[in-house]
Amino acid sequence: MKSERLGSRDTRSPSSRDAEPLVLLIDGECVLCAGIARFVAKRDPRGRFRFASLQSRAGGRLAAQCSGDGAALPDSFVLIEGGRCYTRSEAALRVLRRLPRGWRLLYALKAVPPRWRDAVYDAIAARRRRWFGRQEDACLVPHPMLRNRLLTDGEKEEGEGL
Repeated sequence: MKSERLGSRDTRSPSSRDAEPLVLLIDGECVLCAGIARFVAKRDPRGRFRFASLQSRAGGRLAAQCSGDGAALPDSFVLIEGGRCYTRSEAALRVLRRLPRGWRLLYALKAVPPRWRDAVYDAIAARRRRWFGRQEDACLVPHPMLRNRLLTDGEKEEGEGL
């Protein structure tokens, strides 16, 4: 799991952290990734999740902040939660934990060693475009469910301004 702090020490109360948006950076050209964004948005009635394509200026800026130490981020899925960046299986499990009903039960997969979880994640990520296809215009015409949740380049999100 990669988790890097975007800002200084987090001194907010748990209730104020719960009110903050969660930012999901996805591959905007990947059909599977776009489907995951729609899946999350549909099951997020409070609208806490915000989305940005890794290919967009806003997504690229946030991804650069996450990889401030020069480490490469995955090109498919990054979660920014509470000023920290999570990738691969850790990001996926944290997203599931924030969804209602039975989806959060899948967070129990956290008990599986990260090396094994990430191996499965990496195998799917490496084949996602071959299996599900590529939509190069995904960022140009966002799904109506996501339109109001997409980050634009001018917006400031948690952890910015470092």
